[in-house]
Amino acid sequence: MPRFGSRRRGWIGLLGGSFNPAHEGHAHVARLARRRLRLDQVWLLVSPGNPLKPTRGMAPFAERLASARAIADGRRIVATGIEAQLGTRYTADTLRELRRRFPRLRFVWLMGADNLAQLPRWHHWRAIAADAAFAVMPRPTYNHRALAGLAARRLRGARHPAHTAPALAGMDPPAWVFLPAPQNTASATAIRAAASGV
Repeated sequence: MPRFGSRRRGWIGLLGGSFNPAHEGHAHVARLARRRLRLDQVWLLVSPGNPLKPTRGMAPFAERLASARAIADGRRIVATGIEAQLGTRYTADTLRELRRRFPRLRFVWLMGADNLAQLPRWHHWRAIAADAAFAVMPRPTYNHRALAGLAARRLRGARHPAHTAPALAGMDPPAWVFLPAPQNTASATAIRAAASGV
């Protein structure tokens, strides 16, 4: 990951989340996105606290960051707690700060279909779509609902065919693609339940 203010160019995928804990599903999405979007790196942005998720059952930040680092390779896929350093909690604010601090990097927001379905609940979600191209990965049981949902309908004119994905990072937002791909059923909720013996 470059230093703040770096003038280095590059195409970076941003995969945000609680990572409570990070698991093979996250690694699958990161690898898939890096390959299909031809990204230089994918950053796993470990959230200090997701405003849309309850704090109960949330592992400490350091523990979640460590779990993300365990699935990253530190070179092409990098786990970072940069949101804690920036003092941001909302994606719109994080994107604005990242663009300011890394002016020559082009960012693509990576999300699962479950997040596309709930995108209208995100703080300033239209600003997110205006600030960064995004790629949507399939998630079991969410795909049809997400593609028929409010965000997909409002951004219909900005959707590009999946075969244009390698150029997505260079497109001016709003721009997005849905990437048909093998789906990984791993779930942090299921992992936590298994760990607690539920």
